[in-house]
Amino acid sequence: MPLNAMEIKSFRPTDKLYRKPDGLGMYLEVRPNGSKLWFLKYRIDGREKRLGLGSYPDVSLADARTARDEARAEIKAGRDPLHDRKMAKIERRVGAGHTFKSVADDFIQTKLVAGRKAQSTIDKARWYLSHLEADIGNRPIAEIKPAELLASLKKIEKRGHHETANRTRSLASRVFRHGVATARCENDPARLLAGALTPPEVQHRAAILQAAPLGEFLRAVDEYTGGPIVKIALQLAPHVFLRPGELRHGRWEEIDWEGSTWTVPANRTKLRRPHSVPLSRQAIALLRDLEAHSGGFELMFPGQRSHLRPISENTMNGAYRRMGFGQDEVCAHGLRSTASTLLNESGLWHADAIERALAHGHSDAVRGVYARGQHWDERVKMMQWWSDYLDKVKAGGEIVPFSRAASE
Repeated sequence: MPLNAMEIKSFRPTDKLYRKPDGLGMYLEVRPNGSKLWFLKYRIDGREKRLGLGSYPDVSLADARTARDEARAEIKAGRDPLHDRKMAKIERRVGAGHTFKSVADDFIQTKLVAGRKAQSTIDKARWYLSHLEADIGNRPIAEIKPAELLASLKKIEKRGHHETANRTRSLASRVFRHGVATARCENDPARLLAGALTPPEVQHRAAILQAAPLGEFLRAVDEYTGGPIVKIALQLAPHVFLRPGELRHGRWEEIDWEGSTWTVPANRTKLRRPHSVPLSRQAIALLRDLEAHSGGFELMFPGQRSHLRPISENTMNGAYRRMGFGQDEVCAHGLRSTASTLLNESGLWHADAIERALAHGHSDAVRGVYARGQHWDERVKMMQWWSDYLDKVKAGGEIVPFSRAASE
């Protein structure tokens, strides 16, 4: 028969423990020390198990029956409440020793550092995650809720740094997914916040897209009165289409003088695969001039303070400002847009050849390999044509409209 509150109070301990059933597998166990404990007996896959429901009188008869019914519903749904409870304890124990910062550090070390990502990528990841450190850095990662992560991200957003807030959320999502994969948390709250932040305003990098101002810019570069290494970097950049970091970190061992080729190794490219650049006669001449200044070092563009570190991107952009070009007119990266736009407008070159010259990736890896082999000869011709074109606009000569040139 089911138990009642009065008789439960009357149960007295004996030399041996004894049990009093209440029904549906639940019983009260009375132990020799006087404690009274609720248990539920059930079977999973033919194996008998028992689940503790608490001690009397802390857990009343009514509360014990409620807990019993909830457990039976879980069992009926195919779950094992005892196993779930054990897993929850393990997760709490494991999660208590793993803060968001510790998991973030492990993510950076195992995914970025061990994955041989560029140092700039690693530094940026640490910088973005540092924005969350004060709020959730020391919180157990398994306990972080979307609301508290959002509150931290909103602080960044309120300062007007919309892109930083969105990039921080994206990187935090990767940290949480790493935590899930390594059994240190159960979910990714950052994923749920994908639409909760103000999207950043798209800002295109400043680039010169017409012949006349391009000629003016090239003449100004030739008249630059700063250091010779920086000047040659400024002069060479329009000829090779490299990203600023790829150019500045260039090493002499990457130059094939006989083959007139500059091959940037995979660990320094955005797509993490080698990128070869055909060098025009003008580019070779500039490199020969540069060799007289830095040929004894490993780096092609060593900085003033140490030959072990290259000039910075700020050095190049700062030179543009001193030459009188504003941030909305020219930047180091914008020269790639200049080349891409004017080469495509010329109508003389295959779009894939231009894309390969810019080291843009293909979504189809097989197509990417095929395009590289197919367009190499065209790229060699295109790079020489482009350098000749730059010389012509720099000299201020008459520029034939691309549409007419393409139709002849």
